[in-house]
Amino acid sequence: MQLIKLNEKLSKQVSKLKFSEPVTHVYNPLEYAQEAVHDYLSKYGEGPKKVLFLGMNPGPFGMAQTGVPFGEVAAVQDWVKVSGKINQPKNAHSSRPVTGFDCHRSEVSGQRIWSLFKERFGTAENFFKDHFVWNYCPLLFNEIGVSETGRKICRNVTPDKIKADELKPLYKICDKALIDLVNLLQPTYLVGVGAFAESCFKRVIPERASDVYRILHPSPASPVANRGFAPAATKQLIEAGIWS
Repeated sequence: MQLIKLNEKLSKQVSKLKFSEPVTHVYNPLEYAQEAVHDYLSKYGEGPKKVLFLGMNPGPFGMAQTGVPFGEVAAVQDWVKVSGKINQPKNAHSSRPVTGFDCHRSEVSGQRIWSLFKERFGTAENFFKDHFVWNYCPLLFNEIGVSETGRKICRNVTPDKIKADELKPLYKICDKALIDLVNLLQPTYLVGVGAFAESCFKRVIPERASDVYRILHPSPASPVANRGFAPAATKQLIEAGIWS
């Protein structure tokens, strides 16, 4: 399957990159959660698709645990129905454990977005017939250590917080993978989940700028999403003419 080959290539390329502070530990779910990733791609990655939803990068309790974008464990197991052995990252740290489908932490963003799709489409098969969900960057960046005051640090580092000279090779790889993904799936609509993903579409595929739309990010850091992500995102998609 072409999409699996594309992601294997992407995984190998990003695994060779090096990052410095504030990043201390990098997890690549495409590598250690390969079985689950391949299960997801083989079940739902056959194109063409009407809509491609794009996120930023894995969350520590989502894709980092299951290999599926926005991969909240319950949603991936019970609705998306993806499974597979989850190994350990090469540089796993005890402060940021990977327990796979045994993870008891729920990723709010994942719970919200997959609940929206379930509510509207009923089954994963109905949703994935015309839709697909992926992340621009496949890596989870962690800052783990101790501050000058002795306080323990364990936090997620988003790609936009990485040093510019280290972002350049990363973006070059991810840009090419996004172009290849769009060429494979041939989506009519390109939907960024949040401003970062929307900007990736417009920067990487400027000739498709008129096909790019955005829904709010389901993160609990968003006050609007906290007031009701599903109705707000649904309204955006209907107003864009993507959903009826």
